[in-house]
Amino acid sequence: MNRVRMAQIGTGHGHAAGKMRSMRSSPEVEVAGICEPDEEERRRVSDDSVYEGLHWYDTAEEMLNDDSIAAVASEGRNSQSLDQTEQIVAAGKHVWYDKPAGDDYGQWERVLDRAREQGLQVQMGYMLRYNPIFAQVTEWARSGFLGDVFSVRAHMSTSVPPEARERIAEAHAGGVHYDLAGHMLDLVVWMLGRPARVTAFLRNDTGQVPAFSDNTLGVYEFDRAMAIVDIAAMETAPMARRFEVYGTRGSAIILEPFEPGHAVRLCLDEDRGGYRKGEQIVELEGCDRQTSYDRELAAFLATIAGDQEPDRPREHELLVQETLLRGIRG
Repeated sequence: MNRVRMAQIGTGHGHAAGKMRSMRSSPEVEVAGICEPDEEERRRVSDDSVYEGLHWYDTAEEMLNDDSIAAVASEGRNSQSLDQTEQIVAAGKHVWYDKPAGDDYGQWERVLDRAREQGLQVQMGYMLRYNPIFAQVTEWARSGFLGDVFSVRAHMSTSVPPEARERIAEAHAGGVHYDLAGHMLDLVVWMLGRPARVTAFLRNDTGQVPAFSDNTLGVYEFDRAMAIVDIAAMETAPMARRFEVYGTRGSAIILEPFEPGHAVRLCLDEDRGGYRKGEQIVELEGCDRQTSYDRELAAFLATIAGDQEPDRPREHELLVQETLLRGIRG
């Protein structure tokens, strides 16, 4: 089997090491090397075993001019990654791109337009798409199994140290909402489409790094539904992450912890689809974070090989980012 030669640019994204681990463990991938333009960042990760033995390119140009490389994982910091992704597409390579898609929506649209013109795949790194338990709940919502969805509640908080808050505040509006809400919005707009109205509450409630929004809430209004996404930066570990979908004929709540995911509280108005009326706990197979990355990569490789259509169309990738930016910009 001919393996796909891939490389990685950047190590500053929180998913970078996991994505490299997936590439190195895949029998379908040959890792050509990695480029980290920031010398300080390169020193920071120099002892990480996931990068051990790799070829380090001196410049992005050296890597991108290598015609044997078919695809690149874009794993720079959020302030770097959209420019790096545009470079990759300009070089004629597919991109496995980690979220979110930058601050410049016009640039993001331009990147996707150019990729489409060149027949290139740009796949976003929203890993919960590839967790079977989330896939099942969103399929129930999209298929009408739960009736008309009228409410989605999503909570995905974390703990962000002061130095990271400073770095994010210098580069982006929206604070922790910019960094994490896209994971939830990827699911919300897949189920409900484009919100008619977005209202965000972006607060700093710890007093740490006042320019950084650390306690945030987004309200997304649709014609007949609302979604609420709340993200904070100071929750005590282990974080109580939740995802809940309510419809006129049933509800589905992923029980904690939602990664790897193990069960859903399903409530139905009548017997349907092999499930009974009323409340029941449905045991489903989820997967851990690294397995989600592996599934992402498998889908990406199948798409660029022409074996499947993209799991999400271009229009969806645009909509997720537009919805995120609408919230943080008011």
